[in-house]
Amino acid sequence: MHGWIILDKPHGLGSTQAVSAVKRALRVQRELLGGTEKWKVGHGGTLDPLATGVLPIAIGEATKLAGRMLDSDKIYDFTVAFGVQTDTLDLEGTAIAESDVRPTLAQVEAILPRFTGPIEQAPPAYSAILIDGQRAYDLARKGEAVEMKLRSVTVHKLTSVQFEPVENAAQGFSTGSNRTEEGPLASITLTAHVSKGTYIRSLARDIALALGTVGHVTMLRRIKAGPFTLETAISLDKLDEAAKGGGIGGLMLPLTAGLDDIPALPVSLDQAIALRQGKILTGIAATDGQYLATLGDIPVALVRSDDHQIVVVRGFNLMSREDD
Repeated sequence: MHGWIILDKPHGLGSTQAVSAVKRALRVQRELLGGTEKWKVGHGGTLDPLATGVLPIAIGEATKLAGRMLDSDKIYDFTVAFGVQTDTLDLEGTAIAESDVRPTLAQVEAILPRFTGPIEQAPPAYSAILIDGQRAYDLARKGEAVEMKLRSVTVHKLTSVQFEPVENAAQGFSTGSNRTEEGPLASITLTAHVSKGTYIRSLARDIALALGTVGHVTMLRRIKAGPFTLETAISLDKLDEAAKGGGIGGLMLPLTAGLDDIPALPVSLDQAIALRQGKILTGIAATDGQYLATLGDIPVALVRSDDHQIVVVRGFNLMSREDD
């Protein structure tokens, strides 16, 4: 029970609530099987209640890698509705600005390169960023003015995938991927591959402003977080069903699934024991960089090679005491 559960987080559920749901499922299974051990549980990247999609949940020793997930790139699908800006920058907020301007598909696609690459953005006032020890969203809800400082982020790729012309939106149907439409758009759906710290709601706001209008996010779905995608994501219903049958382990990905980009460094039993004790290994021929030290199939530690010295970055307690 050391690994990852990749949730397809439903709409309306916060990341902390999702972690609580996983803890409940683990408790149900523990009571069913008569076990006593409790497992640490944490998430690898916050998703707003509005958002759905990939939410990596770390269990046991995998929680030591949650920070790497927070620092990883993400990919999102999101829809921007033009004409109204809300205080939360999404459909759950209150309108604070309106515009009659509606861009065309050509105008949207012409502006996207401006938001690709290194950019600066101001996070939403309704975010969890700390300002003088208080969450920005707490200050915003009190009606206090919140000044959000610009931060540097990177948008690796930004493309349009679907759009909704004003005429079709009024008539209640969509053209989807029909790319011959040149009329004004009610909304557009984009895919963004972004670095850590990027706020999609801010990106949507800034794109709309650059087009001479305003807008807000009506749909936000994370389709990839680090190495994890929707292909391995499960619903909470499937998790609950597995818990009642004692089969959560069958839904989990191994701890090493979060380290697919890290090369393995095989070590001997004596070396593994030394790493477990936090000692530095010398004389190992490995180029500088990060490695996953392994004893056979057992992850021992995330290590760093520096001038032929192997230093522990994060150790895993997966070796049996008999090995010591």
